[in-house]
Amino acid sequence: MKKINQLLALLFASIFFFVPTIGTASEFNFAVNPVIPENQIDKEKTYFDLKMAPGTVQTVEVQLRNDTDQEVVIAPVIASATTNLNGVVEYGENDIEADETLPYDMADLIEVEKEITIPKQSQITLPLKITMPSESFEGVIAGGLTLKETTEENATADSEEDQGLAIKNEYAYVVAILLRQNTAEVAPDLKLLDVGPGQVNSRNTINVTLQNPEAAYLNSLRLINEVKKKGDSDVLYSSDTSRMQMAPNSNFSYPISLEGQRLEAGTYVLTSVAYGGKSEEGQYKVENEEG
Repeated sequence: MKKINQLLALLFASIFFFVPTIGTASEFNFAVNPVIPENQIDKEKTYFDLKMAPGTVQTVEVQLRNDTDQEVVIAPVIASATTNLNGVVEYGENDIEADETLPYDMADLIEVEKEITIPKQSQITLPLKITMPSESFEGVIAGGLTLKETTEENATADSEEDQGLAIKNEYAYVVAILLRQNTAEVAPDLKLLDVGPGQVNSRNTINVTLQNPEAAYLNSLRLINEVKKKGDSDVLYSSDTSRMQMAPNSNFSYPISLEGQRLEAGTYVLTSVAYGGKSEEGQYKVENEEG
């Protein structure tokens, strides 16, 4: 059985809050403009960062504009923020499983129409009904609104027998949504959940699963890894990745490439050092030894 001994040293302290950006696809037939309300924490931002009292209900609006000569059909979707394997926060709909520490699913807190049509050469307003949890908490609930355009085109083949092929194209625009009850700072945390063999794009990897169990972003994450055979000083596999970020209450499996090799049976030692932000408070170390 392949065994991995784990040593994780974590250096981080002060938090530099990351500004989530609005992700866009390369082509759109519509424009999006969030209408920033009075309880927006920073009115300079073009995404929603709202301070709401526990148990309150608020409706915010997103303006959708269609400058084309055809109607545009939009499928809005609400999702919680997650962290992908590249250490990038995802605000849109995806297949990443929610972390067990996630206290609220953003989709349960925001009501939005499942489909909306923008007439040609028109502008409409999409309402988002937000219900803040009644329980008091500190930190942030992070997620996003995905606006997907769905169109269907009938492609006519040269032969009449091959007619009727439907081609479905989708484009997505994502607006980040952050919900808070106060502006108290919450420190992120970093925990080692698991280490084991895996594959990414059919290539063998060692996956290091890390968790941020707190309701705060872990920013400027740098992860340095070395894998050795137990009792051997030679480094077999290594990686050094910086400028990563973890969403609040999320985890991700960071892949260390085996460079096309297979992981032979034996006992291995993984040393991972993680830095987040800048700290003057020294070093925080977590050790986890498995025989």
